[in-house]
Amino acid sequence: MGLPFFVYNLFMKNLIEKAKVERILQKSEIVQILEDSSINEYLFKTADSVRKKYVGDEIYLRALIEFSNICRCNCAYCGIRCDNKKVQRYRLKKDEIIDLSNLASKLGYKTLVLQSGEDCFFKADYLAEIVKEIKKNDIAVTLSIGERFFEEYKILKEAGADRFLLRIETTDENLYKKMHPGMSLDNRKKCLYNLKQLGYETGTGSLIGLPDQTLESIASDILFYKELNADMIGIGPLITHPDTPLKDFPNGNLILALKVLALTRLFLPDINIPATTAMETLNPNGRIMALQAGANVVMPNITLEECKKNYQIYPGKVAVDYTKLEKDLEKIGRKISFKKGFRSDNQI
Repeated sequence: MGLPFFVYNLFMKNLIEKAKVERILQKSEIVQILEDSSINEYLFKTADSVRKKYVGDEIYLRALIEFSNICRCNCAYCGIRCDNKKVQRYRLKKDEIIDLSNLASKLGYKTLVLQSGEDCFFKADYLAEIVKEIKKNDIAVTLSIGERFFEEYKILKEAGADRFLLRIETTDENLYKKMHPGMSLDNRKKCLYNLKQLGYETGTGSLIGLPDQTLESIASDILFYKELNADMIGIGPLITHPDTPLKDFPNGNLILALKVLALTRLFLPDINIPATTAMETLNPNGRIMALQAGANVVMPNITLEECKKNYQIYPGKVAVDYTKLEKDLEKIGRKISFKKGFRSDNQI
């Protein structure tokens, strides 16, 4: 005979409080929270209160430049995978990237995210020249360019790069191999630890809703973020692309993605967590829902329109309407920050 609902509900709320205080749970306890829909709102409100205490009410903006959609990888879920011949490929020139970064600075952005496919054309020395030019504007630089050797990461750090985003997507080895043909989970982890060693603010994250993904493997993902002591975590629901092997699979579950985000906030209270575009793509209110479940970052895309339409990791990507964002934030008691937003600036 099971526990009465009110007793069980109290037990689950105590489990969330335990996560809030101890900043860790057993894998089985994480799974219990992920599979129980009755405590969702309590989880979100708890995560939001932790966010408020350690990060505050300001929303950090990161201006995104997608400077190349050429990629050597063949990830099963990604629209710019190398085997997708329907993509119109592009690669911005050095001056074009710098011009966009100057625009970002003039618009008041204090952080720039340079993102691309794993494009081997952009050698570390060449990228370092770009980073040095961007840093003249006193702007924080985040790189999201995939797996590189330690020495390449070192060159870019010495050039002034501040942060690096390298999503792991899943820590389940079998699932990782299925989703990332020819790639190694061990090497992905090695890259992340190399980035931490070099002093980057290191970001990672995962997709929620991959085929054959279990709640146990998602729980392992969250524990990995804690083990890495990641500085940024991006959580997004899978949105299937019609030109990938996952075209016939359903999209990921937004609520489950929000729960993973909320638990991540409890485990790592002072980190930066974006309200990912994928959440708003699935639900018009998805970004605000994420900001009320522990997120504190929004990433407006300032890529040239003719390029942006060809950087389709997933279809239907929603743009950030700055005026609407300000109004939506005001409704929930939040405001835009024009700080660089380093983790070290947060209150822990």
